[in-house]
Amino acid sequence: MIKVTDQEFDEIISNAMNELPEDYIAGLNNVAITYENDPSPEQRKKLKLRCDQTLFGLYEGIPQTRLPAAISALSGNVMVMPDKITIFKNPIRRSSADLNEFKRQVKHTLWHEIAHYYGLDHDRIHEIERRAL
Repeated sequence: MIKVTDQEFDEIISNAMNELPEDYIAGLNNVAITYENDPSPEQRKKLKLRCDQTLFGLYEGIPQTRLPAAISALSGNVMVMPDKITIFKNPIRRSSADLNEFKRQVKHTLWHEIAHYYGLDHDRIHEIERRAL
């Protein structure tokens, strides 16, 4: 398994952000992008992951396509907690044969979670990915 320090992982995530389509990065608002070694037991339970399943990234928040309805349901004058995108280092390390593959997977995972922020479904995510990434 490849070795990646937290500092290297942070740099890889930052570099991946710089390589993603500018339109999608510029539109991020009130989103924390973070990383952890592994998903927490609570995250695994919430997603109903079996012990043989893994998770590379996770978007937690209200997708932009649902935000207006969520705010109006809460009376319109409410502060919304930041959305959160977490990239999980160890599952990606375990699935990567080398550093280049690791970097590609981080970029793919980051894009996938950002696309969830925008409320895109998997078909649209893959379509944009084929064109832009």
